[in-house]
Amino acid sequence: MDKFQAMTVFKTVVDHGGFTAAARRLGISPSAATKNLTALEDELGIQLLNRSTRRIALTDHGREFYQSCVEILGNLEEAEAALRAKNKAAKGLVRIVMPYSFGRVTFTPELPAFFKENPEIRLDVHFSDDAIDIIKEGFDLAVRSRELEDSQLIQRVLHKGPVICVASPDYLARHGLPQTPQDLANHDCIISNYGSEWRFRSPEGPDIKVDVKSVLTLRNGDAVREAAVSGLGVAQSTWWLFRKDLREGRLVPVLEPFEREAVPISVCYPARKHVPQKVATVLDFLKRITSASRTQSAPLAAAQ
Repeated sequence: MDKFQAMTVFKTVVDHGGFTAAARRLGISPSAATKNLTALEDELGIQLLNRSTRRIALTDHGREFYQSCVEILGNLEEAEAALRAKNKAAKGLVRIVMPYSFGRVTFTPELPAFFKENPEIRLDVHFSDDAIDIIKEGFDLAVRSRELEDSQLIQRVLHKGPVICVASPDYLARHGLPQTPQDLANHDCIISNYGSEWRFRSPEGPDIKVDVKSVLTLRNGDAVREAAVSGLGVAQSTWWLFRKDLREGRLVPVLEPFEREAVPISVCYPARKHVPQKVATVLDFLKRITSASRTQSAPLAAAQ
């Protein structure tokens, strides 16, 4: 027996003076209403209503129980209304995990505008380049630049773009401009977590794979970017990582005819029927600040 359903039927029968009117109000049959009340009386071991063919009347126990039902169901309704209102409001704590470079270069600089628009949202932001079980760790959202393998998560693509090679103007002035991927054998290359085998798109066939000469290995994307800006060598990563330095002229793209598509930057969150408004607000913010394309002269204009 659904006790809350039975209590609702009982209260509605009393409020509307009979089973037929109560059933109509609740959208059930009169026989279903009668069965609910009978089951409730059997569960309690007391008679709540005196019934006749023309009228119903509360027993003494029924009158007492009716007042309890009014209070209990009223509290439940208030609690549900409060939760619905809270879910609709962009308010509360949102926990996020994201790669270091994305957080430093993309996310954090835009936070003043976010908090100006959403003063009642609080953010708890963690940085990691590793795959994290966000359900186990209690995160609401995770930004990722890797393939999604967890079927318990929903994935939304934030940005698609190419994998590119870059170098500083100073480095290219000293070492020359590579014309083909194979030319990298004569260049200093900055290696990231993805290793020394760099892949390139071939205009005529399968991807080209080149085992580049490593002058430096850095296990962090932002460190790779800064090393390239400092003139230490050629670096390979997503256009998104290098976009601001390319726009400002601190880095120059090389080997553009051989660029291949990168794994998209995505945001993941636990699969559930209703996404809280506070989480939906952060999702929309992430979409806005990653809406830039390579052809835009001011990549973050849409977010400002």
